[in-house]
Amino acid sequence: MQTFFTDEQLADPGTARANEILRACVHCGFCTATCPTYQVLGDELDSPRGRIYLIKDMLESGRPADERTVKHVDRCLSCLACMTTCPSGVHYMHLVDHARVHIEKTYKRPLMDRLLRWTLARILPYPTRFRAALLAAKIGKPFRGMIPDPRLRAMLAMAPKQIPPVSRNDDPQVFPAKDKKVKRVALMTGCAQRALDTDINDATIRLLTRLGCEVVIARGQGCCGALTHHMGKEHEAHGTAGRNIDAWVREMDEGGLDAIVINTSGCGTTVKDYGHMFRLTDRAEAANRVSAIAKDVSEVLMELDMPAKAVPLRVAYHAACSLQHGQQIKTHPKELLKKAGFEVVEPADPHLCCGSAGTYNLMQPEISAQLKARKVRTLEAKAPEVIAAGNIGCMIQIGSGTGVPVVHTVELLDWATGGPKPRKLG
Repeated sequence: MQTFFTDEQLADPGTARANEILRACVHCGFCTATCPTYQVLGDELDSPRGRIYLIKDMLESGRPADERTVKHVDRCLSCLACMTTCPSGVHYMHLVDHARVHIEKTYKRPLMDRLLRWTLARILPYPTRFRAALLAAKIGKPFRGMIPDPRLRAMLAMAPKQIPPVSRNDDPQVFPAKDKKVKRVALMTGCAQRALDTDINDATIRLLTRLGCEVVIARGQGCCGALTHHMGKEHEAHGTAGRNIDAWVREMDEGGLDAIVINTSGCGTTVKDYGHMFRLTDRAEAANRVSAIAKDVSEVLMELDMPAKAVPLRVAYHAACSLQHGQQIKTHPKELLKKAGFEVVEPADPHLCCGSAGTYNLMQPEISAQLKARKVRTLEAKAPEVIAAGNIGCMIQIGSGTGVPVVHTVELLDWATGGPKPRKLG
């Protein structure tokens, strides 16, 4: 794609990076075939190619974002299926992230939009606040039909039937390996996951220590920054991400780390991109060190000697977009489940998003609901006894549309190797 940025514009590193990405695009349109919003809406501007044109025009002209551009960029899930499909290697993730920062800085959203985004940014990344919000939503849930704004209704609907008690396993501490220590790893405990489903981290700790890992819960870690990062709130995202970098580098320097284990793939995609996010800051070297050893839990488990055990259960595996597209991890979870003895099946069109996408299901509830319905149909068509996924957002999204139990992959692997049966299975 031909671009016409001025030398002055290209002096800005963000614009220079956007220019590199734009020039890689050859207008082929392969991305439209795998873009969930284009599949649902059929609008060229709701495809990656259409959004690229809008972003190019906005950045090249140097103008503030307008309502039309914001509308279509907001509709992007950041599922990154387009990056998997693109034959030219267009790094759409960095481009749309830069566009969102520009939008945040130059566009004044309607008052309700500003309030909702402000609220989400100050609640979801903080487990204690999120728990309080979930309790309030649980109380207000029976009255959601009286609320006119569909986004507020979606927020109330998100409240689970039961809010799990706080797990003390998420506190800073060290869990020793059960037998011979083969690795020392830090577990990222996350933010929303700590409020919505404490069983995931508990199962991860049991599984890793059983397989010879010393597991560190680093003091000072917290939200990865993804939620605010995808809102274009660069300063807030860098603030929370920076605290993680400091916490993990301290552990790397003091006791050494073989890996930073992440069991929420949406977080993993962001942490692995810390090197890019902080490339122009005084944390650049530290961020690169963190990104270099950040691994999804399935990557670490593939390196360990996990004993096989036959479990007669039919599992439909849902591939989270952030895992299969963002991190290009496609086979590890399925291989691990099969090794543990589960019968593993996959739905049709596994590359398409379930519609969760961070805060997308709250900010774009109508589109999200259509994507959820399609994903649930394809999963239930496989007649599974349980659905497994590697991302808390996907689990909540799919679980709200099906009666089939939805669990994290590590919960099944923990059970198959000597841990308790997942509570969601009854």
